[in-house]
Amino acid sequence: MKRQIATFVGVFGLLLVAACANAQSVNVKANVPFDFVVDNASLPAGTYNIQSINDASGSSTLVIRGKDGKVGRLVGSNAAEKLEPSGTSHLLFHRYGDTYFLAQIWMQGEQHGRELRPTRRQTEMAKNLRPSEDVVVLASLR
Repeated sequence: MKRQIATFVGVFGLLLVAACANAQSVNVKANVPFDFVVDNASLPAGTYNIQSINDASGSSTLVIRGKDGKVGRLVGSNAAEKLEPSGTSHLLFHRYGDTYFLAQIWMQGEQHGRELRPTRRQTEMAKNLRPSEDVVVLASLR
């Protein structure tokens, strides 16, 4: 009997982890009107599809594809959380001078999003320039 209970709890735990990972999935399309930086790579203005590839640990790699379908970048991300569900699907950029860094991705109706780790370049710019300005670009669900 104890073995059956332990098996049931283990299976339930795995299902819970899978459900949490699925809740943090990203699949959006956005038209970014400016050049921006993702993981030390500069990407040109344009339409981008962003999709997450979740693994069992809950971490997520984001696939960022340009309009032509080529992979613009594969980048690791961390979980981000808000108290209230996001009112819109959107990308959040941190702007330092004329340089935009993709920082967060949110899905409409979700309290969980994805956050990109700041790069060394972004950290240095944050030290040397005035505080960043947050810029929001609306996205649509794919």
